[in-house]
Amino acid sequence: MMISIKTESAWRGTSDCRQCGIRDMVLFADLNEHDFSRIHAPIDDLEYAQGDALYAEAGAAQAIFTLRSGMVKLVRSTLDGRPRIVRVLRAGDVIGLEALAGARYDTDAVALTPVSVCRIPLNVIQKLASGSPRLHGQLMNKWQRALKDADDWLADMNFGTARQRVANLVLKMRSPSNPDMSVLFSREDMGAMLDLKLETVSREISRLVREEVIKPLDKQGRIYRVQQPQCLSSA
Repeated sequence: MMISIKTESAWRGTSDCRQCGIRDMVLFADLNEHDFSRIHAPIDDLEYAQGDALYAEAGAAQAIFTLRSGMVKLVRSTLDGRPRIVRVLRAGDVIGLEALAGARYDTDAVALTPVSVCRIPLNVIQKLASGSPRLHGQLMNKWQRALKDADDWLADMNFGTARQRVANLVLKMRSPSNPDMSVLFSREDMGAMLDLKLETVSREISRLVREEVIKPLDKQGRIYRVQQPQCLSSA
């Protein structure tokens, strides 16, 4: 059974890449004025609500996206129809890099939280990459990082006991600016990330809370304070 996703977004205008507040993190970080002068197609500034899809698996690849805020999950369907979350992307990541090498997207890209993105048409990327060593270098860096993240995700999230997988996810989802805080998701999403049953995920989270390794900070059970990171590392 294919995962059910919505495909709504809010257009907020054309992005001003020169004035981007996170320009040092995103794909156009190293571009100069000459590079910007060669961008003729509009780069859309879009917002998606939680649960909305940026694109669907096997859909025609027409653009890539830079993630300005929020988190996006990449979902692939298994042979028996189960959705598996293969990676989570955060601010500064590029979504849909496979569009540069193929005509179709490899996964569903779905907003885990409200997100804002810049949608960059493929022809803009292709034109700039052919004439700008700066963008070519950024693309290679982003691609290398995506490959490493995919390898790390596979190693950390799909092997070991249920406790080890949940502990690794808590560590991986810590805030880059505040490692004492970890933002998790619905138990269903966590199960799809870790290849565990929802009940197993709930049990392991509850155990970590009882042992005071983590402390919930909201009623939804999404935000946690990491109180004993060493216990997570040795789980």
